[in-house]
Amino acid sequence: MTGTVSTTSTVPLPRRPVEPGAPGARAHGAGPWREARRWYEDELGWATVPGPPPGLPTGLRFDVLDVPAEAGARALRHLAPGSPVALRGDRMRLLVAAGGAEEVPGLLDWLEWGAVALDLRVLGAGGVMEAPLPPGGPQPPPGSLKGAAVWLRPPEPGCEADASLPAMPRMGREGSAPDLVRLVDTVASWCHRVRLRRECGGVPVSP
Repeated sequence: MTGTVSTTSTVPLPRRPVEPGAPGARAHGAGPWREARRWYEDELGWATVPGPPPGLPTGLRFDVLDVPAEAGARALRHLAPGSPVALRGDRMRLLVAAGGAEEVPGLLDWLEWGAVALDLRVLGAGGVMEAPLPPGGPQPPPGSLKGAAVWLRPPEPGCEADASLPAMPRMGREGSAPDLVRLVDTVASWCHRVRLRRECGGVPVSP
């Protein structure tokens, strides 16, 4: 079997989402999402892609590892305190240094995970991650965010989030940035355990 590493793209409130072109869409959703874009662009200096919700292009300031939430939770200890993490449903999105997504397939092979089917996806250059609403900002009406992304560890304005993101040592930040190799090995191991447990009908798998 071949490891699955795809290039692709969190918790909410319960009422039917308003379609972007529907009457009342401006009143219901434009304000919060307009504020969200302002927060990302002005406070963080991150580019956004228009839309409700707006998107965050990957490959510029960061890339993303998209893994089952349980696997992601096991890897949090390998992240710096200021390293942003988002949650969408049962998936966790771990932000890593830009360029990290390109390293993942080679790392999986080197770590001997390349022949194992893993529920591990990456978002790199040309990808877009759904932008979670900023913490503490205005919220859309109940129900309009069902299934949307949320920040588990939000980025902090005024902090250089890029420097806290997991990176390869050769990217010039050895000793300062968390180790991408260790992070990938941890999430791969737990992605494998989660899959085995599901296949075994929920029976716990020994570490």
